[in-house]
Amino acid sequence: MFANKEGQPVPQVTFPTRQGDEWVNVTTDDLFANKTVIVFSLPGAFTPTCSSTHLPRYNELADVFKANGVDDIVCMSVNDTFVMNAWLADQEAENIKVIPDGNGEFSEGMGLLVDKAELGFGKRSWRYSMLVKNGVIEKMFIEPQKPGDPFEVSDADTMLAYIAPEAAKPDSVSIITKPGCPFCAKAKQALIDNGIRYEEVILGTDATTVSLKAISGRSTVPQVFINGEHIGGSEELDAYLAK
Repeated sequence: MFANKEGQPVPQVTFPTRQGDEWVNVTTDDLFANKTVIVFSLPGAFTPTCSSTHLPRYNELADVFKANGVDDIVCMSVNDTFVMNAWLADQEAENIKVIPDGNGEFSEGMGLLVDKAELGFGKRSWRYSMLVKNGVIEKMFIEPQKPGDPFEVSDADTMLAYIAPEAAKPDSVSIITKPGCPFCAKAKQALIDNGIRYEEVILGTDATTVSLKAISGRSTVPQVFINGEHIGGSEELDAYLAK
């Protein structure tokens, strides 16, 4: 079993990071001193669960975390800084700070560096999350020690339930658009004016009209979905928001 390190300080490590065209050393104190920080650590950038669920949901709930006293959200992985920076850009996760534990020193200090040689990964971090206050671990959620890559407790919703169980979660909003569409621009502005974050799927880049009809049953844009419910176009969105 992995040891729970609640009540202990985080490992003292210096992380070489690439910021723009310069190398910048980031220390444990830079990350954690006099701050409340969420850390979630995962096996690798660009891997399926990490990219589809783990990082995106922390990014989605960032405003809620910050409203409940969290200063930073840090994603840690045993990858180099170039890989981590490229993954962050690909994910468009502007609310997450990625830290490359390239040598595995932090993960080893946490007692969570594992051998994934069977996948060709070498040494990687086990998946976990933790809440750190002024460099001391208050709470840890360590995935169960099972074969594969379990993802049961280190997710953003579990962390939010610990920090602020009564906190309201933001709506999950997707909008399908196409370039140059004035009604799409109108719908996006309506969401922005109401303080609603959204994910945009652009026809011709992310999907086709075939996909649009298969998903929404319609062939016009925009098409808006909120919490899995199909709202419709810009006028229907206005009606929804007016309720």
